[in-house]
Amino acid sequence: MADWHTTVTPPALARLLAAARLPEPAAARRPAYRTLAGQIRLLVTEGRLPVGARLPAERELAGALELSRTTVATAYETLRADGYLLSRRGAGSWTTLPEGAPPPSDALHPVPPDEQGSTLDLGVAALPAPQPFLGEATVRAVEQLPCYAAGHGHYPTGVPVLREALARRYTQRGLPTTPDQILVTTGAMGGLHLVQRALIGRGDRVAVEAPSYAHTLQALRITGARLVPVPYGYRPQPEWDLTEWRGVLRGAAPKVAYVIPDFHNPTGALIGEEQRRELLAAARAAGSVVLVDETTAELGWGVPESAPLPRPMAALDRSAQVVTVGSASKLLWGGLRIGWVRAAPALVRRLATDRVYSDVGTPVLEQLIAAELLGEPLPAVRAHQLDRLRATAHAFAAALPEHLPGWSFTPPPGGLSLWVSTGGLSGAALARAGERAGVRIASGNRFGSDGAFEHHIRIPLTVPAPAVPAAVQRLAETAARATAGGRYGPPADTPPLAI
Repeated sequence: MADWHTTVTPPALARLLAAARLPEPAAARRPAYRTLAGQIRLLVTEGRLPVGARLPAERELAGALELSRTTVATAYETLRADGYLLSRRGAGSWTTLPEGAPPPSDALHPVPPDEQGSTLDLGVAALPAPQPFLGEATVRAVEQLPCYAAGHGHYPTGVPVLREALARRYTQRGLPTTPDQILVTTGAMGGLHLVQRALIGRGDRVAVEAPSYAHTLQALRITGARLVPVPYGYRPQPEWDLTEWRGVLRGAAPKVAYVIPDFHNPTGALIGEEQRRELLAAARAAGSVVLVDETTAELGWGVPESAPLPRPMAALDRSAQVVTVGSASKLLWGGLRIGWVRAAPALVRRLATDRVYSDVGTPVLEQLIAAELLGEPLPAVRAHQLDRLRATAHAFAAALPEHLPGWSFTPPPGGLSLWVSTGGLSGAALARAGERAGVRIASGNRFGSDGAFEHHIRIPLTVPAPAVPAAVQRLAETAARATAGGRYGPPADTPPLAI
């Protein structure tokens, strides 16, 4: 799928259309052109086909779909009449929304404050702040602030005390690191954007896990990168399929390989050290940079304390081909917006120079708070947050089989979510039913390329454990409505979920 200023190729649109299933039996009774128009409209309203995406020419799409050109032309005309397509002679056709229509909803965006009492949020995977630790760290950070207030407050590479704390934490995890290898950014996405802009050009191939983190996939699309998905293997736990990885790295020679080896989002998988070594060797042979997302690396709630964790991938790197992005948001609190890049000092300096044209630095007070939390309180903070995640994971493991026996998932060793197979129920249909029932659901196709993982959803482990049974009951009711194709909202006696 392409971003707004690129053309969706006929094969890419064909793959998206194959996953855009319309409700049965209505679809079976429709003429082919109406089915095609309905599928494209569904893709636009779900956000899987961005507004402004340029569609293939009628003849090209007809060939890819093995339909007549008349069928495609009539479908396009229907979409134009309904307000979902604009066309200009010589410029082609691109997707749009009817005047006054709401933009496509996104379950991965936070529920607005005025809806939190009535909406069950199973979309956003973000923990509340660890208290009293955050409050105590803030008091100490405010006491330090006058020392910084006398200057301009711009630190393109980050406040020294935070860079030192991050370097120390990497060293503790088995990766000796110095502060000049650290660039503090405004959230992990800020770091990813900087790295993508520096390393990836329009049209460059980027190998990605399938599934992978939805926001990063979209960010890569926006850069104009060509995504090359590499499916996970299951033996029985999710792990990298190294045969597939070697084939992609050798055959596609991607500029970058983007991976989440530590408590992967969305599956929660933890990749062993030997697999990390093998992927690095294959990437080295292909000349690919390995971009490692470690935003969930501290979230091993299912790993015994006595079990050693794999070392960071950069600790296994002998050729400076690994660039690592991390975040305080997942372990500490999303409201801090603290991320970082760990890379060779030369790349850190380059990124710091590049960022001043859009972001001269991360707020100083937030950096000081993060530095405090990453110091002496860190073990207690981790224990506090992991206890939360562990309790919620156990509660879901008990409630899901009871209320949704046809669904399944592999219990992960950590992370912020469960990757759940819905037993053949469309995740997109489930998300649409959830919008009407007051339940935000992250459909699995958001985490894949071109509509993959239609029969999965991601469930975040951020609902408090005592609220999980009621949440799963609401989810089961929503699944029943999605199966029936119902369009009604929650029953009048449905109480708000206390979270």
